Amino acid sequence: MDPRPCSKSRGTGLDGVYQAQGMYLRRTAEELKMQLGMIGLGRMGANMARRLVRAGHTCVGYDVHQEAVRSLEAEGAGGASALADLVAQLAQPRVCWLMLPAAIVDGMLAQLSPLLAPGDIVIDGGNSYYHDDIRRASELAARGLHYVDVGVSGGVWGLERGYCLMIGGEALIVRHLDPIFAALAPGSAMAPPTPGRAHADGTAAQGYLHCGANGAGHFVKMVHNGIEYGLMAAYAEGFNILEHADCGMQPRPADAETTPLEHPEHYQYDLNLADIAEVWRRGSVISSWLLDLTAQTLLADPDLNDFSGRVADSGEGRWTVKVAIDESVPIPVISAALYARFSSRGEDDYAEKLLSAMRAAFGGHAEKKLGGPGGR
Repeated sequence: MDPRPCSKSRGTGLDGVYQAQGMYLRRTAEELKMQLGMIGLGRMGANMARRLVRAGHTCVGYDVHQEAVRSLEAEGAGGASALADLVAQLAQPRVCWLMLPAAIVDGMLAQLSPLLAPGDIVIDGGNSYYHDDIRRASELAARGLHYVDVGVSGGVWGLERGYCLMIGGEALIVRHLDPIFAALAPGSAMAPPTPGRAHADGTAAQGYLHCGANGAGHFVKMVHNGIEYGLMAAYAEGFNILEHADCGMQPRPADAETTPLEHPEHYQYDLNLADIAEVWRRGSVISSWLLDLTAQTLLADPDLNDFSGRVADSGEGRWTVKVAIDESVPIPVISAALYARFSSRGEDDYAEKLLSAMRAAFGGHAEKKLGGPGGR
């Protein structure tokens, strides 16, 4: 290691010294407060910037919608009118965090990377495909830049609760960024320690984890979201069964196109779903934060009139299924949850029409209209 003293610079350093692209960084106690540029000030990016500012870090925000920048400036953050302006306000080695939809990350990197200098760090905190992380890390390394992928979970509640962070990248770079991750994470008070882990080393109990090399952070977040798909689908399907527990009380046509309900007396329950969600929150094996949110929704809007039932997917479920195929790992629950989202958007309408057409062709079965007798 070069014995020369290291120059201090805002937002840099480690415990000890390391060499990165010819730049020597040292962390001292006064340098634990860091500087970061946040690119993308939507639902997540803006609140993450706010949380960093509240923790004493310096944050400069940029968004194509300048009203989002002005709103953040009013709360004590810095603002930039353009990417070049943001870069000019950051001390080297710069840290630029992208909080953008996966589809526009490459375009943003094409604009941003020429403005950066060797040793600067780019973090992608959106839901990018981990294959893209591996490629981007290689491309940026050729410019002397460091790339870190961070899967972020916490949604719109993260400002107060903190964000669960799954991190991929070079170990020393991740360690350099530790004060940022620690400020964003929920901290150990969010959950009691797992028995046997009370005195374990590492950051997992704080709510953030260096999962491995480039791509590992988004790989873990991808599977996290696949699990989320399955959990949400299970809750939705279960509550749907409860919602239809009164089907024996509903008129049901007696014709060749309707399966008879053998024992209508078995389905005479007019259940209060908001109360069921509430009681499940207390001592139940299936209690969770998702159930907490479901209980809030059912209390405010029991008939879900504010929702059409069109459920989007942003890619992680599809990628989880692809990876499972490559690994020969069966994931019927996650796969079914993904396909249910396709169906919710009408992607199976053609198939359903064709099924109806075939029934009409071979058996003369006429379609029954939705909302008719026995329908909902």
